[in-house]
Amino acid sequence: MFTLPKLPYEFAALEPHIDAKTMEIHYGKHHQGYTDKLNAAIEGSALADQTIEEILAHVSEESTAVRNNGGGFYNHSLFWSILSPKSGVPTGALASAIDDSFGSFEEFKTQFSNAAATQFGSGWAWLVVQDGKLSVGSTPNQDNPLMDTTGLDGTPILGLDVWEHAYYLNYQNRRPDYIAAFWNVVNWDEVARRFEAAK
Repeated sequence: MFTLPKLPYEFAALEPHIDAKTMEIHYGKHHQGYTDKLNAAIEGSALADQTIEEILAHVSEESTAVRNNGGGFYNHSLFWSILSPKSGVPTGALASAIDDSFGSFEEFKTQFSNAAATQFGSGWAWLVVQDGKLSVGSTPNQDNPLMDTTGLDGTPILGLDVWEHAYYLNYQNRRPDYIAAFWNVVNWDEVARRFEAAK
């Protein structure tokens, strides 16, 4: 059965960019809810012996509960890992790959921010690796690029939650302000680690 991953920082560690109350509710209520509902959906089935990546790879064959809650579990687990009170900029092979794929880090940020800002309703923006190349896209609800249903293929290495519960307490309807603040708390070391693994 799946368990809620431990946060590598305190709820208040990402302030003022992501406030402690939002973190507490987002992690303790929303992510815990996805975890509990995923476990309930797969209990007693063959899925209980699979990794979350294996489940998502053929999620089109599964119930809506498995798709929604499996996505919610995976997406948030990735999200917490790529956040950090110490940010910076990409370096090394990841920085080179970003330059090769987008022209510059600033252009990458523009494209990623646009994907996040223009995702209608709830969803996620993603940086994905496919065949060693980087691309940006978005998915609705709790879908992600690992699923065989989205049309955005690849391994996600950076994701931004643009559901209102991720930002509404602090930013209300100002999603662009939340997206801009996100760049101050990206854990580029973890994104680089995921990039190397995905290659």
